Amino acid sequence: MASWRLNLMLNSCQRKKWNTTVDLTSQTERQSIVKCDCSYNNGTVCHVTNMLLKGYNLTGVLAEEFGNLTYLQQLDLTRNYINGTIPASFGRLPLTNLSLLANRLSGSIPPEIGNISTLLELVLEDNLLGGQLPENLGSLGSLARLLLSANNFTGEIPETFGKLRNFTDFRIDGSSLSGKIPDFIGNWTKLDRLDLQGTGLAGPIPQTISQLTNLTELRISDLNGSSSTFPDLQGMINMEQLILRNCLINDSIPNTFEGNTKLKELDLSFNRLTGEIPATFQNLGSLQYMFLTNNSLTGEVPGWIFSSNNKNLDLSYNNFTGSPATGCEMPEVNLVASHSSSQSNSVNWCFTNELSCSSTTQYHSLFINCGGGVMSVEGDDYEEDLNPRGPSTFNSVGQKWAYSSTGTYMNNDDAAFLATNSFSLNVSGEEFYKTARLAPLSLKYYGLCLQTGSYKVKLHFAEIMYTHDQTFSSLGRRIFDVSIQGQVVLKDFNIMEVAGGVGKGIVREFDDIYVGDSSLEIHLYWAGKGTTAVPDRGVYGPLISAISVTPNFKVDTGGLSTGAIVGIVIASCVGVILILFVLRMRGYLGGKYDEDKELRALDLQTGYFSLRQLKAATNNFGAANKIGEGGFGPVYKGTLSDGAVIAVKQLSSRSKQGNREFVNEIGMISALQHQNLVRLYGCCIEGNQLLLVYEYLENNSLARALFGPEDQRLNLNWETRKKISMGIARGLFYLHEESRLKIVHRDIKATNVLLDKDLTAKISDFGLAKLDEEENTHISTRIAGTIGYMAPEYAMRGYLTDKADVYSFGVVLLEIVSGKSNTNYRPKEEFVYLLDWAYVQQEQGNLLELVDPSLGSNYSAEEAVRMLNLALLCTNPSPTLRPSMSMVLSMLQGKTPVQAPLVNRGSNPDARFKAFEIPSHDSQTNISTFSHNSQQDQRNISIDGPWIDSSISIHSTDGIESSTSREPLMKDLYDVNLD
Repeated sequence: MASWRLNLMLNSCQRKKWNTTVDLTSQTERQSIVKCDCSYNNGTVCHVTNMLLKGYNLTGVLAEEFGNLTYLQQLDLTRNYINGTIPASFGRLPLTNLSLLANRLSGSIPPEIGNISTLLELVLEDNLLGGQLPENLGSLGSLARLLLSANNFTGEIPETFGKLRNFTDFRIDGSSLSGKIPDFIGNWTKLDRLDLQGTGLAGPIPQTISQLTNLTELRISDLNGSSSTFPDLQGMINMEQLILRNCLINDSIPNTFEGNTKLKELDLSFNRLTGEIPATFQNLGSLQYMFLTNNSLTGEVPGWIFSSNNKNLDLSYNNFTGSPATGCEMPEVNLVASHSSSQSNSVNWCFTNELSCSSTTQYHSLFINCGGGVMSVEGDDYEEDLNPRGPSTFNSVGQKWAYSSTGTYMNNDDAAFLATNSFSLNVSGEEFYKTARLAPLSLKYYGLCLQTGSYKVKLHFAEIMYTHDQTFSSLGRRIFDVSIQGQVVLKDFNIMEVAGGVGKGIVREFDDIYVGDSSLEIHLYWAGKGTTAVPDRGVYGPLISAISVTPNFKVDTGGLSTGAIVGIVIASCVGVILILFVLRMRGYLGGKYDEDKELRALDLQTGYFSLRQLKAATNNFGAANKIGEGGFGPVYKGTLSDGAVIAVKQLSSRSKQGNREFVNEIGMISALQHQNLVRLYGCCIEGNQLLLVYEYLENNSLARALFGPEDQRLNLNWETRKKISMGIARGLFYLHEESRLKIVHRDIKATNVLLDKDLTAKISDFGLAKLDEEENTHISTRIAGTIGYMAPEYAMRGYLTDKADVYSFGVVLLEIVSGKSNTNYRPKEEFVYLLDWAYVQQEQGNLLELVDPSLGSNYSAEEAVRMLNLALLCTNPSPTLRPSMSMVLSMLQGKTPVQAPLVNRGSNPDARFKAFEIPSHDSQTNISTFSHNSQQDQRNISIDGPWIDSSISIHSTDGIESSTSREPLMKDLYDVNLD
């Protein structure tokens, strides 16, 4: 039907065309039903009471004259192409049901709708409505169903909605609301279904939700705000579908679902869940789908998981232990990256967190025709990707590439995960745009066994699941996010909007993508936005047509050995020092452009940003973008043109020794890639500007989270503190034992541990890091680090091994448990540091006195004692008695018992505190924070740390001269001066 206009002068049903008809086509349901009541005036007058015109692609607008149909009780214009606004005159109608689902209606909901006291159902899903929700909708006391999903509403859910006590169905997915999920949802005790996916609302989920015991479907996802515990769902025994995805839940999974015989789908993915999978889950007889992906679950994968026929179970991206006796690919169980990387030698490569290549890194390019067959495009051979599985699937092509798919479509178990050009669109572009792979929730592609280096990634998209005509099938809006190597590169991406229509191939190119651990990850994620019912319930979520990955480096098929890499790094460092020495001797250093000349000559192997780029990203390094000040200089938050958020370190003009640490940091961190290390994107060297560009970490430093100003501290519960401790330990384990380049960080402290949005710990500041050369452990040039965190043997004798980092980790672990700074907390005058007090508490058997009082009783005493004993074991004065980081990980996980040695405070007090003194026989050595001539000055070295850097640089004990005192170049990324 091309267009329509209702003859609203018609007040009777005498015309034959108003007779009831039903037309159900094979493609979509169409209904044209008009009912009349002809009982008026002794049967001589008829009035329209029901009007259903569904699926006819009717165009035009809704006229104000609709208000003249004063007997109209039901109006259903679902799945048409009607535009304009909802007339205010609808408020005069005695409607019980108003459904305008899947049209092009815009504007706001007229407040007059709140005058329809008879209204039972208001269905406005999949339109373009916006503005704030009218408060007087709360006057609709009889309203049972309010469906508003896939619109553009803003503002908070009005308080008046708390009066709607007859609600059975409320849906508002995919809007841009603000504020918290209101407590008054607990008033909706008759509620059968609640959908709050991708709303923009903030958590936590209110505890009043426990009152909704009649719920059968609950969907909440992608909340903002702070972390929370698992909501109380104990009484919801009728639940069939439960989705609490990306809700910032930081807790273990309770036995809430015991006795539930109806639960079909359980999605707790992308949270911060810890602990083990409850044993009672195996008794959920109706369970068909369980998604626990992207959490921090531990323990062994329960045996029943592997024998659950016809159940789709996704446990990927967790920290399980043990060795599953199965291969990488199971038809209905996804375990990719589900096990701790510390077990990398005992489990299959696909189960480890890093997906590290089990053989030689042999590949340097990749071409995938997502959802299609083999083809050649411009000389590149695209591989087929035709596996139809999707709900909980990991599929790999050898160890070259793989995909992982998670999720199921709402109320459509039969939806496909491969897309074709079903509408016979005239698709423009390459042949691979005619097919695609899609997923309802999460789709990850991996390039495997890739050689280390920088790559160009091209992602190809074309929307082929909507039409381009004036029908409701063209009204779909597919919105999703894309991340590469964990960094968001496309936010709220809409293929059709960017391409300017359907069937148009587009490519998004991302250059300088670094691969350091042999694997490349491309993640497409649906955050609850866009339409979900156009043209049907199985067409939404991320979609991609093809992927191409090509190297930015000259391919060396032979590769480099570890020895060669070490040799290159050492030779480069020597060359840098020689260049700097020669330039210094000739008087070229110190001029306006000297740094640029020196560093340009080094041909640094990292991403390069122009000064113009970084000025644009940071609003010309504006004060509003400044997020910290470190020894290196100020740090700014920036947003690149592609939407990527970055942190930019700017070399202070006051720095006299920037070049060496600048080069050292780039050289070290460029060779290191790990989830618990801050990622370096690149640098900028222009004129007298030296800048480093890092990933942006939303939650700043651990130091600020624990003992920063009151308004900046984070409420870190016990599970989060364990997670942070584990993250730091994993990062150090990687540096010491897993990386091909064995690194001693030398400056582990709370300010050098940063926290991302999920409170994942990432080690930063590699300006002082050194290669761990086992045959040469004595540092004969200079000692550098931070007072209060340095191991005694290193501070006194320059003896450096990885055990120096273990000592520093022990201090940080003590700070995490206690919530106090080692250098700033002095309970009594006789104690120099928190560590000193800890030894006293251990001797007296009062270790739990050290636990942060803010935790109250909400922590495990057994785990706290274990972590505190481990902290003291790591800070043993003798490096040989300290554990390795692999052993530390085992102890943190409770696999290996901890027996911290008692240290007699009276027998050898210097053994523990020489790390806080500066030995020197040279009167010319300058120490910026204290003097050797005064014991009182020596005791005052804790005044500044760690927020004002107390790092030191001194003469070694063998008399070789070192640098004068300074602040370290690579100080904290987001260090904030709290004084």
